[in-house]
Amino acid sequence: MAKIALDIDSTLHHYWDLIDRVSQERYGVELPYEEQTDWGITLLERDQLIACVEETHSDANVLSAQPYPGAVETVRRWKKEGHWIHVTSHRAGSAYAATEQWLSSIGMPYDDLHCSYDKIARCVELGVHVLVDDSPVNLRQARAEGIVAATIVHPWNQELVENDGVIGGADWPELSERLEPVLKKLG
Repeated sequence: MAKIALDIDSTLHHYWDLIDRVSQERYGVELPYEEQTDWGITLLERDQLIACVEETHSDANVLSAQPYPGAVETVRRWKKEGHWIHVTSHRAGSAYAATEQWLSSIGMPYDDLHCSYDKIARCVELGVHVLVDDSPVNLRQARAEGIVAATIVHPWNQELVENDGVIGGADWPELSERLEPVLKKLG
């Protein structure tokens, strides 16, 4: 049995359209997805970015997210195969209840849910084997801790997939296929 940790934003659902919309509504600043080739969002001041992220994690926004095609089905299969599923998100604790409700509403099976700002420490504490996340910071830290790093490929993490051994897929079906040998080896 493998222990698998799953991020939410830009991993279980497409997040970029939401943060772009919020940024445009609040500050008139577009955040083009294709141009986001690194992890820093430099078109906004730090306090503006924090305000946008907080708004994207409001109950209404959390509950309206649509999972990527194949995400729920893949995780259901993993759970049925006996893998342990940890859902982890870089969200304030105040988003926990809405996040839990959203996971239930989309039928996402999981064993543990954690909203915090230090995913890797929690993954190490839980003995996680595989982390599926979009953040280059988290993917690098996971690899440094001996955790298999995997992602849905985005402009900001594409280089890690191409050059740093992170397992990536353009979508959930492709990511699932690429993770299959790893999960078989972990039992």
